[in-house]
Amino acid sequence: MSLARLLQIKGADARVYERDRGRDVRVQGSTLDLHPGTGLEAIKRAGLLDEFYKHHRPAASKMLLTDRMMNVKFDESAFTEITAETRPEIDRAPLRDILLDSLQPETMVWDRHFVAMERTGDGWMLTFKNGATAYADLVVAADGANSRLRPYITDIKAVYSGVTMIEGNIYNAEKYIPQLFTFAKGGKVMAFDDEKFIGYGSKEDGSVMFVINFKADENWLSQSKIDFTDRDEVLAWFQKEFSGWSLGWQEFFTNEQVYFIPRPQYYFPNDQAWETQANLTMIGDAAHRMPPYAGEGANVAMQDSFELAEALTSNHFADLQSAISYYEKDMVKRGANATRETLDNQERMFSKDGLDQMTTFFNQVKDKE
Repeated sequence: MSLARLLQIKGADARVYERDRGRDVRVQGSTLDLHPGTGLEAIKRAGLLDEFYKHHRPAASKMLLTDRMMNVKFDESAFTEITAETRPEIDRAPLRDILLDSLQPETMVWDRHFVAMERTGDGWMLTFKNGATAYADLVVAADGANSRLRPYITDIKAVYSGVTMIEGNIYNAEKYIPQLFTFAKGGKVMAFDDEKFIGYGSKEDGSVMFVINFKADENWLSQSKIDFTDRDEVLAWFQKEFSGWSLGWQEFFTNEQVYFIPRPQYYFPNDQAWETQANLTMIGDAAHRMPPYAGEGANVAMQDSFELAEALTSNHFADLQSAISYYEKDMVKRGANATRETLDNQERMFSKDGLDQMTTFFNQVKDKE
C-alpha cells in the first residue's frame, strides 16, 4: 500500500491485489515503531505525516524489562515524560487504514489470493484462487515472508534462525488478563531468562499480542505435535517448558479468549543475488525476510517502497530493467544490513545473560537521549 500511494503521487497507475476478502477481516499484528529515514520517511513522502500523528501512541514505546519472576530490572516509564519521539509507535490497523484511505478509488482489489502467473506479451497474466485474472505491465511481489511470487525471481531459500515463536492474541485484555494488562502500564514488557524471551504489549483497540520465544530445532513444530487450537494443550506445554517462570505468565493461557499462531523464525542469506528482470521485482519480507528482534522488517519494507517508487518514476534510467536493477542492488544491501543487526540482537536476547545484556543496552540508549 505504501508503494501504491507513492506511485500514485508520481502519476503512475497502480493496483494492489490483496488476499483478504476485505479491510476488516483479520487482526493486524503488533505495534510498530517507525524509524527516521525508513518507515517514518515513507510516511512523510506519502504526505501522511499529520494523519499518522493523529493515531500514534506515545505510551506504547515505554518498556519494562523483567526476569522470569516478573522482577522489574528496567522501567522506561521512570524516565522523563514522553514528548516528541524519534521512533513513534503506531498500531498496524490504524496505519493500514491511513494508507488504504490515501489510495485512489478502485486501487485495492480484494479477495485476490495469488495462485500463479505467466508471461503475456510484455507483461504478466496473474491468476487468483477465485478464478479471476489480471494483466500487469510490472509486478511487484509484496506478499510477505512466504511469498508465492518470490520463486519467479529466485530459488534462494530462507534459513532457520534457531528460534521459534508462539504468538498469542487476546481481545478485551483488561477483562481477560487483568494482572498482565495492568503490569504493562500501557507499554511493552520483555522478560528474559533461560535463553528464552516473553514479550507483550497492549494495542489501542484494547487487545494484547504476546510472544513466547525459545530456541528449538527447525522441525520442532511438527515433532511437538501440539494442537495450537487446544488451549489446554498449549498451557501444558508452557507449564513444562517454562516451569521455573512466575505463575503470573500463565494468565495468558488460562482465559477462553486466547488463540495461538506458531511462527518459526527464518531469514534470507545476506549474500543473496539474482538476475534482474525487466518487469518483476519484490519488496519487504518477500525480499528480505528476517526475525522481528530489531524492529527493522516493516521499516526496511517501507524504505523499499519509496526507493522503488523513486527509481521507477525518475528520468535517470534508460528503461524499467535498469531502474529495477539499481533498486535491487541497494535493497539487497540494506536488507542484509538489517538482517545482521537483527541476528546480532537475537544472539544477545537469547544468550545465557540475555537480561543483563538487554538491560545494559536500554540503559545505554537512554543515556544517549
